[in-house]
Amino acid sequence: MRITFVSIGFEQLAISQLSAIAKQDGHEVNLAFSASLFNDRYNLSVPSIAPFFDDRNDVIEAIKKQKPDVLAFSVITGTYQWSLSIAQEAKKLFPHIKTIFGGVHVSAVPDRVLNQPQVDYVCIGEGDVAFPQILRAIDNKEYTTPIINTRYQSPQGQIVRGRQEGFIQDLDSLPIYDKVIWEEHVRIGDRYFTMASRGCPYRCTFCFNNFFAELPEGKKGKYVRQRSVEHMMYELRMAKKRYKLRIVDFQDDVFTVDKKWLKAFLTIYKKEINVPFQCLTHPGYMDEEIAQWLSEAGCVCIQLGVQTVDENFKYESIKRYEKARHVEQALEVMRKYNLHPKVDHMFGLPNEPFEAQEKARQLYVEYTPYRIQTFWTTFLPGTKMLDEVFEMGMLTQEDVDRLNDGLGFDFFRNNHNLQDPKQMKLYKSYEVIFKLLPLFPKFIRKKLSPSVFKFLPAPVCSFIVFTIDACYGIFTRNPDHVAYAKHYLYHLYKFFKGKLGLKKPPATRPNTLEPFLLTPPKKNTPEAQSDSAVINV
Repeated sequence: MRITFVSIGFEQLAISQLSAIAKQDGHEVNLAFSASLFNDRYNLSVPSIAPFFDDRNDVIEAIKKQKPDVLAFSVITGTYQWSLSIAQEAKKLFPHIKTIFGGVHVSAVPDRVLNQPQVDYVCIGEGDVAFPQILRAIDNKEYTTPIINTRYQSPQGQIVRGRQEGFIQDLDSLPIYDKVIWEEHVRIGDRYFTMASRGCPYRCTFCFNNFFAELPEGKKGKYVRQRSVEHMMYELRMAKKRYKLRIVDFQDDVFTVDKKWLKAFLTIYKKEINVPFQCLTHPGYMDEEIAQWLSEAGCVCIQLGVQTVDENFKYESIKRYEKARHVEQALEVMRKYNLHPKVDHMFGLPNEPFEAQEKARQLYVEYTPYRIQTFWTTFLPGTKMLDEVFEMGMLTQEDVDRLNDGLGFDFFRNNHNLQDPKQMKLYKSYEVIFKLLPLFPKFIRKKLSPSVFKFLPAPVCSFIVFTIDACYGIFTRNPDHVAYAKHYLYHLYKFFKGKLGLKKPPATRPNTLEPFLLTPPKKNTPEAQSDSAVINV
């Protein structure tokens, strides 16, 4: 069958994984991609100019050209409505087409999504086993048999519900991520996305892991699972051979969760790959040994979740159990080994004492990160925090319904939860301070006070924050900023070439024309010598 994945903004690892699985089963796989410049539903939103760069028609034209039997979407709340609109238009063009919706938003509100007329199947939780079963059912026109982790409507109008199975335990049984599908649209080597594990050991009330880990019925199995060193290295060897890698970005929730695995992997990584990399971690999984290993292997940046430094609030309200001293120790050892910590800090957490911002300022003055990434608390469908704020009366049922439908949703700038203008000004003044702190030596940092900025209008503070963040990121060659800037410049170039009727170049030109082999050869077999047992793309 012909499968078309639809994506917006940037590469999605879920699509990369499912594409590899579909190709492994012999399906023809394509991608319909929207750069959605200046309205990518995740990082950048400039409503005044976004309509000029709207490439929605390019997505529809790609679907027309590819003539898929199945259209597949992996959606977050911010991309849900856009995805529905594409599915609706595709159904008008090809009434026979089947649509599959998956992703964390779907897993949070599956019945609500399935209720949409343009959605045929919803996949809940991980789709590695369910997705190929759905494809086989469609190919065989079997519309009454339950499929694990899946819900769909039978021709008689009945909802067919498959059992919610436990999480796949052997990640090595999966093919590596299919990067070829992105080559036309994404500069893959600028920031090579991958994951060495799945799952998070924490259940923060604001995060999707809060409900995602509890999806299976009956025996769940381990939620935090690790690929073997050999499987991970196979992918990276393939990637280094095919692409010019500038930085590898490990997207694991907590990359350092398994210390024994980490040491073994980093030793081989340094020897064979030797490309700068960045990762995410948690204060509870960072010590001096880990910091030293990461530094020696070429780690340049680490994203560290802090969110709030009020220990009582953190423990009671958002179910994070680390102390301020753990954050301090993590920042100190990262600074010692020149690891450039990027901390995540949240504003507007429900019922957080406002004094927590001053505690955070004092901590960041003393243990200043390379960058303080500020986020405005966003209530995500399915999370415990959303239930709590509804019970507290902070949100109405209409508000919850709109969130569950992805209406008016903006992940990074969702500060409309704060109704008090005075409180908003105070938060905004601290946000400016947090952006300024990494720019100055300690004796100046100590003197920076939010009182200087609290008299400025909130939009002015927002502009200052954006300007500091963008300029500092480019000036220091922050890998995230550089890769994002190159991505935008490429798509601007591509957009204007298209307007002039000129041929549009691919985003990535591989170093080699050799096939990208999705499955490692089995050990100790004749095929392992020739790679003949490996899937070609």
